[in-house]
Amino acid sequence: MGQPLLEDLLRDLLPATVRVAATRGDAPAHELLPAEAAHIARAVDSRRADFAAVRHCARVALAELGIERGPMVPGRQGAPVWPTGVVGSLTHAAGLRAAAVARDGDIASLGIDVEAAAPLPDGVLDVIALPQEKDCLRRLDPLCGRVLFSAKEALYKTWFPLTLRWLDFEDAEVRVASDGGFTARLLVEGPTVDGRRIQTLTGRWAIADGIVATAIALPRR
Repeated sequence: MGQPLLEDLLRDLLPATVRVAATRGDAPAHELLPAEAAHIARAVDSRRADFAAVRHCARVALAELGIERGPMVPGRQGAPVWPTGVVGSLTHAAGLRAAAVARDGDIASLGIDVEAAAPLPDGVLDVIALPQEKDCLRRLDPLCGRVLFSAKEALYKTWFPLTLRWLDFEDAEVRVASDGGFTARLLVEGPTVDGRRIQTLTGRWAIADGIVATAIALPRR
């Protein structure tokens, strides 16, 4: 899958207020800001490549909002730091890198994830899935185990900026539907957004050209 196809795949999963950028190539090292370069200096080459590429994607996506990217040194739990007034999400897997951003007046939080479209390794589904989730997946495509994993990654990326708390795999029940949607029901106390307690979030998923993609965008009231 090339860059335009991945961007189109993610755009189809997200509201029009969200801007997306993606790449399969490496970003020039000089695009990193000094604090970022220092943070990643001792990492292995593949980690440095992913780190720079997703920040390149963030710069491109933010430019569509008319916003300049500042330093994005990872904060708590490795979460990226976004400019004031912006929510966003980064993802990288199998040589694919992408960023999604939106103004926080439109979207309260968002999460994206991409994965290689391959069955999960043996034993992983037992670690990430609740019994009722596995019962649901048995009625769907074998790749839906990978969709479930990706959806829980997107859920965590949506959850963490709102709570600054860890969310374990068993802390949410995700139901993957055959129509390309999924529902995530939080089994712990959810965040309060715009005066409303959020216990259920909805997202979208797609499989195309060897890639699984999932996305959640929590709109403002």
